Parts: sequence; C-alpha cells; structure tokens
Amino acid sequence: MTTARPSELELQVLGLLWDHGSLTVRDVLERLPDGKDRAYTTVLTVLQVMERKKLVRHRTERRTHIYAARVTREEVTAPLLSGLVRHVFGGKATAAMAQLLDASELDAAELQELRKLIDDHERSARGE
Repeated sequence: MTTARPSELELQVLGLLWDHGSLTVRDVLERLPDGKDRAYTTVLTVLQVMERKKLVRHRTERRTHIYAARVTREEVTAPLLSGLVRHVFGGKATAAMAQLLDASELDAAELQELRKLIDDHERSARGE
C-alpha cells in the first residue's frame, strides 16, 4: 500500500471506484457525493495525482480515460481508522464505536449485521 495519505476528495473518488468499479472521469465528476461544482479538468487532475500516488490506474478507450482503484478499501481505511481510534479515542475502540453508533442512523438490519460481526470476532479470538 502507498504511504501517501489520500485527501478528502481522493477518498471520495476511491469510494466511488470501490462501489462502482471502473469509471470515466465524467462518471466520477457526476457522482462525487459532496455536491461541489467542479470542472472536468479538476477531476482529471485529481485522478492523475492519484495515479502517481499509486491509488488508481487507468486505461484509455477511444480517447476516454477509465479509472479503477489500485488499492482496496481495507488498505486505505485500516490505517486511517487505527489512527483515529488511537489519537482521538485514546486507543479505545469501544469509545469510537459508541460515537459511531450515536452519530449514525442504523436500521435493524445494520444493527443485526454489527452484532454478527462482533460475534464472529469473538469466535475468531477464541480460535473457533
């Protein structure tokens, strides 16, 4: 994984690529979740910088640049989340989880999925 920490805009772009697979520059521009008005060339430049950082790769089809993530969501988010828990929550994952639960609107299915993740983690820790 690259040592370069992605910017907020780069994280948005990566999120789109992880969720949708390969996208053109125009697709990325139209789907950016922050709703800011950006020029095509701005998004192209961001993607080119991300390629230099080895976060994405591209191919060209009929003069259209198509970009794909070169790193996984876990490769990027694990160090970011670990740092957040360590620096903001004093290393206490429970404090981070409590804040996340308070700040999120989870439906019953998401809560059940969280319970399953915790159960699976406990079983794994016991070596089952």
